[in-house]
Amino acid sequence: MLQGGMRTADVAREIHCNVRTVRRLRQRYRETGRTGDRPRSGRPRVTTPAQDRYIRTSHLRDRYRMATTTARVTPGTHIPSVSAQTVCNRLREAGLRACRPVVRHLQQRCLWAQTHRHWTSQDSQDWQRVLFTDESQFCLTWGNGRVYRRRNERYTEARTLERDQFGGGGSVMVWGGVSQHHRTELVVIAGNLNAVRYREGILLTHVVPFLQAHPDMTLQHDNATSHTARSVHDFLQDRNVSVLPWPTKSPDLNPIDHVWDLLDRRVRARAIPLRNVWELAGALVEEWGNISQQELANLVQFMRRRCTAVLNAAGGHTRYRLLLLILTPPLFRDTLFNFY
Repeated sequence: MLQGGMRTADVAREIHCNVRTVRRLRQRYRETGRTGDRPRSGRPRVTTPAQDRYIRTSHLRDRYRMATTTARVTPGTHIPSVSAQTVCNRLREAGLRACRPVVRHLQQRCLWAQTHRHWTSQDSQDWQRVLFTDESQFCLTWGNGRVYRRRNERYTEARTLERDQFGGGGSVMVWGGVSQHHRTELVVIAGNLNAVRYREGILLTHVVPFLQAHPDMTLQHDNATSHTARSVHDFLQDRNVSVLPWPTKSPDLNPIDHVWDLLDRRVRARAIPLRNVWELAGALVEEWGNISQQELANLVQFMRRRCTAVLNAAGGHTRYRLLLLILTPPLFRDTLFNFY
């Protein structure tokens, strides 16, 4: 524009910038023949290419090596040693980023399965004497929450969904326990389950009376935060409640997870659709009582096979977890396994 004869103010108005910017670019073009920034020295690089290779190789050989350790043993070119941030920058240039490791409790699962695989009725410990307990969340809406529509059908009557703020949607969290010959009541949990509610509303009200009526039973619960709190641990110790040690990240070992799937299918199979969370809670409690004890006993009897499957998988996932993922409805499935 300037070479075409336009004034500086007109050019600045045309490209929506300050007049001084246009003047500075014109002066730079006259001096250097280009409008780009002049070459800058920048901050001098502390490490040499050989040191960059040393940093990358060290962390490839030891993935748990700390950046501060590498910085302490790597001399720089301008200062006695490079900083940890410099090491992180060199690793990032090499495509290596620090992240939390994926913790897999394979060894713990194998050891647990090896110990409990041979439980029989002749021993002092038996799967018939274990009360399997857990919580689960059931969603009122079944499906993935999506609707298929054509263009310009976003607000049509058939493509919209009315939700009542008080009970029209949502979910219900419940707690229950099953064993070879018994079951507890299904408890509807109001709000989030923390250690206090678990201790006062479930253990004190339901678990302790159940175990007092069946003194030979052992309590099983997973390693959720509300279960492993110190107050819960002390509460169970004070009442001499025997707790079965449970491996972390092991939903496929708990037969009650398949009970939740069975309960969800029974509720979904009802002829009259559920309209709010209160109807969902009532249906869950009713269908919980309708599950036959033989169905629960069959699930408990497979505990030895579950242990064997864990050992065959070297502590990894077993077909019981895969089967549960396939059979579980989408919304309930995501909630269930995010819980673990």
